[in-house]
Amino acid sequence: MATDKVENIDTKKLRGGYYTPKEITDFICSWAITKPTQKVLEPSCGDGNFIESAILRFKELGVTGNKLFGLIKGIELIDEEAEKSKKRALKYGLNSTTILNTDFFNFISNANGEAHFDVVIGNPPFIRYQNFPEEHRSLAFQLMQDIDLNPNKLTNIWVPFLVISASKLNPNGKLAMVIPAELFQVKYAAETRIFLSKFFSRITIVTFKKLVFDDIQQEVVLLLCEKDVTESKGIRVVELLSLEELKILDISALYKTQVKVLEHNSEKWTKYFLDEPEIKMLRGIKKDKRIKQFGELMDVDVGIVTGRNEFFMINQETIDKWNLNKFTNNVVGRSNHFKGIAFTENDFTDNINAGINGYLFLPPEKDFEDLPKACKDYIKFGEKQNYHTGYKCRIRKRWYITPSLWNPDAFVLRQVGDYPKLIINKAEASSTDTIHRVRFKTKIEANILALSFLNSLTFAFSEITGRSYGGGVLTFEPSEIEELPLPILENTTIDFNLIDALIRQRKISKVLDIVDEELLIKQLKFTKEEVLMLRSIWKKLSSRRNNRKK
Repeated sequence: MATDKVENIDTKKLRGGYYTPKEITDFICSWAITKPTQKVLEPSCGDGNFIESAILRFKELGVTGNKLFGLIKGIELIDEEAEKSKKRALKYGLNSTTILNTDFFNFISNANGEAHFDVVIGNPPFIRYQNFPEEHRSLAFQLMQDIDLNPNKLTNIWVPFLVISASKLNPNGKLAMVIPAELFQVKYAAETRIFLSKFFSRITIVTFKKLVFDDIQQEVVLLLCEKDVTESKGIRVVELLSLEELKILDISALYKTQVKVLEHNSEKWTKYFLDEPEIKMLRGIKKDKRIKQFGELMDVDVGIVTGRNEFFMINQETIDKWNLNKFTNNVVGRSNHFKGIAFTENDFTDNINAGINGYLFLPPEKDFEDLPKACKDYIKFGEKQNYHTGYKCRIRKRWYITPSLWNPDAFVLRQVGDYPKLIINKAEASSTDTIHRVRFKTKIEANILALSFLNSLTFAFSEITGRSYGGGVLTFEPSEIEELPLPILENTTIDFNLIDALIRQRKISKVLDIVDEELLIKQLKFTKEEVLMLRSIWKKLSSRRNNRKK
């Protein structure tokens, strides 16, 4: 094994610096290991935290001394980490064969189908596709393909660790792993969600309101999966406050939590934080043909990628200094530059007066020699700063021309703190890639579309459609925005200016009251109780992500 590859993995590996807390390893082993004869696999054992907890769990079950031999198998690629695990195992009398210093995927491949276990435990590495050495990655993906899965370049390496380990479970086997919470929501994990829903009879997911790893914003969950159970099939989500609560949790309490029907599809699992009546209601709405999807009415695209914002994004002072008045386009670069549901000329002027970089440098699309002097001077300045050497600029025909520049009909936020926003563009502006651009596909009045967006139904679905991470921000790709259900106001008397003013005053509850009453209750005939449930779903999920901080 090449040293450079090992070091590459070690520096990228979550558990290389963020070892699994003992509270988690002890809990997982107590849940998973219930019989003194079970064979246990840890496919990425690191320094041996899980190995030690497994040994102690077997001792609780009366398994000691020589009886431990052959029950536990730990795999670890990194030499230094493997040695730590071996020392831990040796401390309890287990010989060196307990821990194998090898690649997990090679271990499985060389076993020729003979490697089978009753229990799989662990915290697989969280490494992006491109950061995992090719020789290990290729084999991992081949093994996934052997079980009819189709990984791609977005696949994080925890995925093959999870699914390949699962495929080696005996009947009635159990898998218990620490997995990124992105399992719930990212598109690259959609196939994994389908696999898990079909492979296991019952899935329990333990989540935490507080982040459990020091120094990182990565939210993790405990994924507890069971094969071949005959009752209480489905999925349950148990939410705890912290590791301290996990430490004192009675495992029997898990089984008192409601099990929900687990759908065998690629949909995100965020909805399973909800109660069964809430889930049932959302499923019914998705089938309601009266309610269109955002994408039926509007196209959503990313904002412009300048390649070097400090050069292309300029303020009035820079314009005056370089005489660039004729060579700019209005632009907005941050969500807090929007105040209402319309971005007006006055809003733009206020941003400029506040010193915000609200202009995009936009020279004529000509060769350098043919440009006006002011543009040449500014471009030369940029080249002295090496702004042209960045990847995005370097690959362009003319580095100083920002591609894909167009002014949208509206904006929609890529990242959301409190609630999603659709903002009508009345300032002839474009946006950077922090804000998505929207083109209307319908003749429906722009103001009506913006008003219609502000309802509890769309807000509730936004929390399920988007993705959130440890810091609490809700993130949307353009395709995820296009999936949002969007009922449309008809013959409305709602005053656009009033709603815009309330948004500027941050009175979103008052806005929802007004729009929900006319759109959801009067027009679509939802009951007040149903609207309250939709509002509650939105508040429950948005509060969960915003409060999920260390």
